[in-house]
Amino acid sequence: MQSSLSLSFSATSSSAATISRSRHSFHVPESTPLNLRFCGLRREAFDSGLAASLNRHHSHLPRRPHSAAISAALSANGSAPKSFDYDLLIIGAGVGGHGAALHAVEKGLKTAIVEGDVVGGTCVNRGCVPSKALLAVSGRMRELKSDHHLKSFGLQVSAAGYDRQGVADHANNLASKIRNNLTNSMKALGVDILTGFGTILGPQKVKVGSSNKIVTAKDIIIATGSVPFVPKGIEVDGKTVITSDHALKLESVPDWIAIVGSGYIGLEFSDVYTALGSEVTFVEALDQLMPGFDPEISKLAQRVLINPRNIDYHTGVFATKITPARDGKPVLIELIDAKTKEPKDILEVDAALIATGRAPFTQNLGLENIDVVTQRGFVPVDERMRVIDANGKLVPHLFCIGDANGKMMLAHAASAQGISVVEQVSGRDNVLNHLSIPAACFTHPEISMVGLTEPQAREKGEKEGFEVSVAKTSFKANTKALAENEGEGLAKLIYRPDNGEILGVHIFGLHAADLIHEASNAIALGTRIQDIKFAVHAHPTLSEVLDELFKSAKVKAQASSPVSEQVAV
Repeated sequence: MQSSLSLSFSATSSSAATISRSRHSFHVPESTPLNLRFCGLRREAFDSGLAASLNRHHSHLPRRPHSAAISAALSANGSAPKSFDYDLLIIGAGVGGHGAALHAVEKGLKTAIVEGDVVGGTCVNRGCVPSKALLAVSGRMRELKSDHHLKSFGLQVSAAGYDRQGVADHANNLASKIRNNLTNSMKALGVDILTGFGTILGPQKVKVGSSNKIVTAKDIIIATGSVPFVPKGIEVDGKTVITSDHALKLESVPDWIAIVGSGYIGLEFSDVYTALGSEVTFVEALDQLMPGFDPEISKLAQRVLINPRNIDYHTGVFATKITPARDGKPVLIELIDAKTKEPKDILEVDAALIATGRAPFTQNLGLENIDVVTQRGFVPVDERMRVIDANGKLVPHLFCIGDANGKMMLAHAASAQGISVVEQVSGRDNVLNHLSIPAACFTHPEISMVGLTEPQAREKGEKEGFEVSVAKTSFKANTKALAENEGEGLAKLIYRPDNGEILGVHIFGLHAADLIHEASNAIALGTRIQDIKFAVHAHPTLSEVLDELFKSAKVKAQASSPVSEQVAV
């Protein structure tokens, strides 16, 4: 049950520090030292101040079924079995578990996957898949409602409208189709799908469901994903105060909706709701919107995605209490100043979307049976996704991937981690470079990124003693973008001029989510700018934005020698 959602953290030097958890922010005691950055790209560290905040809110999270019979059975299950039912057992059939299962079959491993809910997890059923269906609708609506845009093409279209239930059905049908595709792909390859919640009984042993069925495996992967995080003081009724799980059903389109948090999911839903006619108010605890993005990209995105639309915002405030609409009264949102904690305002809106990030779904997993203690709910792992116990030792044959370990809360990151684990259990060492994994926000236009932001890169350069340079190109100079009348956009390259290493790439513009992969693959393969600038791109295409970006970089190092003899054609 993996998620495409992420967390966003930022540090401050003030006496009271604020941490933004993906789409929302909450307070950390002033004694907590902060050195955190987790903007959907990576999680470097967590401090103890955050533990208290998350643990205090754990009662809001769904709990996995737990049977008292498990503890009684432990005496017979405390040692590792001598033979196994499977080579690999995966707990959780989300995108991460699915990717691991398919790669395991390719490696010749007898594989089973345990799922207590539905195949596909958060991404397919309540996350990135249905949200993209809604965003596809919002993109079409924006085009049809933009008279200026249509007239520039010489087109005339009568008033555009939509059927809410038809839009909701489109999202639901897409989720069902992808869910069936994932299920059928695993069945076709011989992966056993075991229905029920998986609970670890001991080394290499898992109980499946309530039937006390015990399954053994040489290696086990935890891939249980995450659930929406709802801070204390917010009452979710699923109708007027909702999480992303509810919003994706599109049971209503409110006239005025407040979105608590301005990260990836908050931005995407603002795109959907405003395209369908809603007014949106952002509530953000930090002093600026989109705190997890590169500052320059955030500034441009706000000018295009926020300012011209029916969106207003309150920054530097906490939503300490949200009460659903009832008895003819609207949704009430009580705001306080993020720094002084003084009452600031009370908002009265038709609905509120709590886009406050994700919390790991690891309760009642049986981790205590193998002496593993979670950290804010996250399963501690090393760089190879191997689980670490309470004494700092590796738990043999046990791995954790995806949202449950918190390293990078994105569906494709979970899948990449799963594939990396399968490589290891197949006898080939593999360490995943998380800085090469891209992230994207599917607004109109889109935002994408890979690697470090400019402030992160400059901080790294100061610590390690190297210079950092920045190159930029505009979509206004791209023929394909201009042909689409979509010249609003920027690509930004952060790099080392001494050796041509790509430190980060950030894109805002048409199809940015597709364009980022040239940069992410270059980082993953260690390709330097002086080499990639010789790559040829088809003309006229949007890919030339990246071509011009790499060519504009000023690198002192020379291009590498060709790896093979060139062939004349």
